[in-house]
Amino acid sequence: MNAALDVSLFWIAFWIYLVSFLVFVVFFAVRNKLPGRIAVIIFFAALVFHTAGIITRYRLLGHIPLATMFEYSLFLSWVIAVSFIVIISRFGSMISGVVISPVVIIVMVIASFLPKEGAKQLMPALQSYWFYIHITLAALAEGAFLVATGASLFYLFRSLKNKNGFREREAVEGLIIKSIRIGYPLFTVGALFAGSLWAWKAWGSFWSWDPKETGALVVWLFYTLILHQQSRGRWKGATLAIVSIVGFLIIIISFLGNLFLGGLHAYV
Repeated sequence: MNAALDVSLFWIAFWIYLVSFLVFVVFFAVRNKLPGRIAVIIFFAALVFHTAGIITRYRLLGHIPLATMFEYSLFLSWVIAVSFIVIISRFGSMISGVVISPVVIIVMVIASFLPKEGAKQLMPALQSYWFYIHITLAALAEGAFLVATGASLFYLFRSLKNKNGFREREAVEGLIIKSIRIGYPLFTVGALFAGSLWAWKAWGSFWSWDPKETGALVVWLFYTLILHQQSRGRWKGATLAIVSIVGFLIIIISFLGNLFLGGLHAYV
């Protein structure tokens, strides 16, 4: 099997996602269901190639491909793409494609700049089921947070164009808060609890104030604040959208921080 096949599949998926996004833009402009349905079909085709890339990398390496930042980025974008398919199948909301497809593309663009080499033999610190629980739940949580970010960008864009409100306002705001409510407990259990247990098993300490650990704590505290303020009716509408985007920026800084600051997570 060609060692570059998995990367080729990811690139194919990326370009198909991009085409899907462009068709979603057409759907949003003309408000005709036909281009919306075509965009969903194209998006699903991209997800098929994306899934094939993950399976291929698993077969090449012999372990779940979550050990590097490149692999984590591709899994995270896959989670976001699957989230969209779930939203479509449950709510039939094709407008969410305008929100979610660019987020998938952005995460895959980030992945394209990261080292793509994979190791068949994992280092001892990664040979733990707590590592996979930690990474999987954290990716699911951040995928939910990024769906909220995409919805927030859409909310602000529509609000700027329609000062008196817009038709999808309540639905989009609902998508923002529901996504955060889904992501928060997953992040709590995966990034903090399971991450601490993995750190204890790998390094003998539950907490080391590593840059990535500190970043995860900041992310958790920020989304705790969002949920607290939103439950009290203070952060809603445009304010909720803005703080959700700020949360995304904090996630990106935390995600890329170890590239510049090193630390125990420097290899991932």
